[in-house]
Amino acid sequence: MFPAENLRDWRGEKVIDPDGAKIGDLEAVYVDTATDQPAFATVRVGIIGRHRLVFVPLDGATVLPGAVRVRYDKKTVGDAPTIDVDGELAATEEPKVFAHYNLPYETGAAGVRRLARR
Repeated sequence: MFPAENLRDWRGEKVIDPDGAKIGDLEAVYVDTATDQPAFATVRVGIIGRHRLVFVPLDGATVLPGAVRVRYDKKTVGDAPTIDVDGELAATEEPKVFAHYNLPYETGAAGVRRLARR
């Protein structure tokens, strides 16, 4: 996993699946509010004029020259919950993002959101 201080450097780089298939371009990173560690990325997918952002976990991600490789296949990521390119993830949608990848979800202390965009 790449260090949190370098996250901004990877914006716009391609995101690929374990087989090297391009999923899209890294748009933003979301950190776990409990640990302040990178947890998910949004990946810009779609065709010109119809882009959307999908969420993919960063656990197990590796950095290659010019790409970030995630451990989920392109289809799984493509079927993940989305937001508009200028949208925000609603607090009520956070559990769905985790559920899509069969990851446990718990809110932070006192019901605080689990994900924060960096």
